[in-house]
Amino acid sequence: MKPSGTLEALVRPLSPDNGRVWIYVGHLFSGRDTTVWREGHLVYDRSRIIHADTTPPRPELLRPGQNQPDAWLPDFTLLPGLIDAHTHLFLEGGERDPQKRALHLGLPPAEWLTQAEARLARLVSIGVTAVREAGDKARIGLALQERWRSDRRGIMPYVDAPGAALHHRGRYGSFMAQPVEDHASPEAAVADRVAAGAHRIKLLATGIINFEKGAVTAKPQMSAEELTTFVRAARAHQRQTMVHCSGQDGVAACLDAKVDSIEHGFFVDDAQLARMRDLDTAWVPTFAPVQFQVDEAKALGWNDTIRDNLRRILDGHARSLVRAAALGVRIVAGSDSGSHGVPHGWGFLQELELMQKAGLSAARVLYSATGAGGTRLGYQERLGVLTAGAPARFLLTRAPVLSQVAALREPKCVVFDGVVHTRGDDSSVPGL
Repeated sequence: MKPSGTLEALVRPLSPDNGRVWIYVGHLFSGRDTTVWREGHLVYDRSRIIHADTTPPRPELLRPGQNQPDAWLPDFTLLPGLIDAHTHLFLEGGERDPQKRALHLGLPPAEWLTQAEARLARLVSIGVTAVREAGDKARIGLALQERWRSDRRGIMPYVDAPGAALHHRGRYGSFMAQPVEDHASPEAAVADRVAAGAHRIKLLATGIINFEKGAVTAKPQMSAEELTTFVRAARAHQRQTMVHCSGQDGVAACLDAKVDSIEHGFFVDDAQLARMRDLDTAWVPTFAPVQFQVDEAKALGWNDTIRDNLRRILDGHARSLVRAAALGVRIVAGSDSGSHGVPHGWGFLQELELMQKAGLSAARVLYSATGAGGTRLGYQERLGVLTAGAPARFLLTRAPVLSQVAALREPKCVVFDGVVHTRGDDSSVPGL
């Protein structure tokens, strides 16, 4: 059988309209770890993967009488759909102008939802097939999570959402969080989030980085004892905790409380990274928002001192990332898309590029964007892996993604629940 030519030529042979599809590829990245298989076979139908291995499938796994692949692709790489583990779906990250961004924040929630739906529809064609929402008090993420579970979802990534985050009144996070003080106790706050439909509990343990000082200067807004109470309450409801945190004091409190994931984690030290590994606490490092502040320092009004602080922060974060990988920390990729200058989808691809630039191998970065989170973060579907029983959502590309993750920006084919996408995101403003 001759290899297929253009991506468009793959639509028909890859579409499981007549039942199961069998494809052969030159390289297969399963997402189960960082291993790359030379030669791979995949069999799937509209709903699930039936066979993923280096060996051809058994006859009983194929259509009656089938004896050769539907698509012979020796120059293609196959990998799972990507998971952005930290997004804010109600925010418009692609808008760089601060004044226009402020206008967006003044829109009614119904308009936020409409815009978020449009962004999600484009994410699949970019290759992002699942998102983990990181908090909004307007219920945008919860509405999209509910839609995913309905029969009217159409083409959109899997959505996992916490609803409103929890913080202390007067402290950082009022744009996406509700005050703990609105509830009688931490346990009552968690119960309220669960009743609202939250699949996990988002907590704000600290504030944000003081760019002028180049450090986290405010004390944590949640102590280890309070965080522990939240963690226990969440686990009583079979929910995980995802915690916004930066600074050594905040990270220490999160580790003492045994939270499930630390989001951002700037200024983490080596001893804390070792504790993360031992506790299997997932780390979502989110380089992209700070990188935008560096790239657009002049336009944002930052002076040379602040710009140097930002660069120093990113350099330190890169060293921590490499050290975390060496120690065996579970690193999970998340873009913080929706943050200023970080568009949904395209901002996630930039995040992956920044992780490789920091010093991780392409395979380790791809694992962080696929199976690393899928096996730890309690999703309701088996995400980020090519294995029997997992949903049939994957990418096919001729581009050299196994050596340079930036190649994920190049044309590719995305198969998602029986629909084959080859056109990519043709939005005039990527990510909006």
